[in-house]
Amino acid sequence: MKYLTDEMISGLLPAETSSFASPVPTQIVSSDEFEPVPQSARQREVEVRLTDMSDRISRRLGTSRRAFFQTAAGMAASFVAINQVFGNLFEASEAEAATPELADARAGALAGQMVIDGHTHFLRDDTRLTGFVAAREAVGQFGWNKELAAKPQTLDDLKFNNYVKEIYMDSDTKIALLSNSPSDVPADWFIPQEQVFKTREMVNAKAGSKRMMAHFTITPGQPGWLDQVDEAIERFKPDSWKGYTVGDNTHKELANFPWHADDQKLMYPFYEKIARTGIRNVCIHKGLFAPAVEAKFPRLRPYADVSDIGHAAKDWPQLNFVVYHAGYRWVGGSPADGMAEFDQTGRSSWVSDLAEIPAKYGVHNVYGDVGQLFAWTSVAEPRLAAALMGILIKGLGPDHVVWGTDAVWTGAPQWQIEGLRRLEIPSDMQKKHGFEPLGAADGPLKTAIFSGNTMRLYGLEQHASLVPHDRFATIKADCQANGPGRSNLRYGYVSKPG
Repeated sequence: MKYLTDEMISGLLPAETSSFASPVPTQIVSSDEFEPVPQSARQREVEVRLTDMSDRISRRLGTSRRAFFQTAAGMAASFVAINQVFGNLFEASEAEAATPELADARAGALAGQMVIDGHTHFLRDDTRLTGFVAAREAVGQFGWNKELAAKPQTLDDLKFNNYVKEIYMDSDTKIALLSNSPSDVPADWFIPQEQVFKTREMVNAKAGSKRMMAHFTITPGQPGWLDQVDEAIERFKPDSWKGYTVGDNTHKELANFPWHADDQKLMYPFYEKIARTGIRNVCIHKGLFAPAVEAKFPRLRPYADVSDIGHAAKDWPQLNFVVYHAGYRWVGGSPADGMAEFDQTGRSSWVSDLAEIPAKYGVHNVYGDVGQLFAWTSVAEPRLAAALMGILIKGLGPDHVVWGTDAVWTGAPQWQIEGLRRLEIPSDMQKKHGFEPLGAADGPLKTAIFSGNTMRLYGLEQHASLVPHDRFATIKADCQANGPGRSNLRYGYVSKPG
C-alpha cells in the first residue's frame, strides 16, 4: 500500500497529461507520497495571465505557445506572471519575456554556472509503484542521444534515459546525486542498491567525468543492516549514506523499523563505523508529514520531525548530517497553511527547529537540503519560499544550505534553478526577521547553495574543471541545437478541477 490509495487516485488526474505544460508549474503535483491539493485561485490567475502573455508574445514572434514555453523567454514569462499575482519576488521583466535575444543572453551567461543537485531519483524497471510507471510510460522516446535512438527502448531505458535527459540535458545541473527510497517490501525499493552504483559507474563512464554520485541507503533495525553497511563500504564505496527515519516511506502502514538519529544503541555503532571510513555525510529524510499524513499514521509522527538531529550532531562532530527537505512539514498539506504559520509566528515547522540546532547545540555539522521545500513553495506561496530560505540561511549559515530538487518527480529541474536564481527576500521580510538578501543569481550566496557547499562536503573541487569539456557537455550542445527541447512535463498526480 502506498499513501495514495486507489480511491484517492480515482479523484486525481495524471500530471503529465493534465497539468498546464508551462516552464514553471501552476499547480501542485504529487508522487505517491502525498495527496495534491487543488489548484489555488492565485495559481489559476497565474495560469490565466501566463496564457494571455505567452499567446500575445508567441503570435508576435510567429511561433506556437508550446515552442515559446521551451525558450528562456518563456521561462522568464512564467516568473513575470507569478510576480503579477504574488508580488515582486523574482527578478524577471516583461522586456525579457518579450525579447528572446535578451532572455537567451541571460540564460547563456548563466549556463556554465556549477549546479550540483544533491537530491535526484528515478525508478527500477520492475517497479510496482504504478503511479510512477504510468508517468514514465507517458513520456515516450526522446532522441536526445542519436546512439540510443537507433534501438528499441525498454521501460528501464525510458526511465533512465529520461532522467539523464531532464537532469543533464534540459537543465544547468552539472553533477547529480542519485538517491533512493527503501521499503520493508523488497520489490518496492525505488531502485535496488546494486543498480544505484552500476548507474553511477555507467553515467560517469559515458560522461568521461564525475557527473553522478550515489547514496547507499541504510535500513536501521532491519536484520543484518550493519553487515550490509560493511559490504557497501567494501563493494560500492558510496559517496554518502541515506536513511528515512520513518522507516518504510512507501508503505507507512507497515513501517516496522522507524528510528531516531540519536538512538545510541542502534545508530552510534553505525556512526563509529563510517567515521573510520571517511564517508562522513549522512543524509536523512525528514518532514513531508502534513497533518493529514499524521492523522493517518500517528505512530510515525515522532520520527518525522528533526528533534533527534541535534544530539546526534553534537555527539558525532566528525560527521555531517544533511537533512533532506530541511524537515519542511507542509508538503502534502495546504501551502496557505504554511504561509499562515509563518505570518503568525515567524516560524515554519520543522524548518525553524532545524535552523536553531547550531545555536542550541553548539554544532557546525548540520546542513539543510532544500528538496521539495523549494519546489512547491516557490510556485504555490513564493513569499513562503523566500521566508524559508531566510530561516535556513540565518540559522544554519549560508555555507550550510545545499541544493536539491527531488527531480525527476518534479520534471526537469531548470524551473527550480531559475526560481532560486531569480528569487529575492522582500525588503520588509529582511527588516522584520533579520534575513540577509539572497543577491545575484551568480553571487556568492546563491553560488554557495547551488554548488560550493556540496562541493566542499563531497570533495568535488578537482572535478569541476572537467565537466564543461566532457562528453555530456558535447551531447548537451547537440541536444540544444537539434533536439526537441525541454518537455515541461511533470510526473505524478494533480487534483481534478473543482
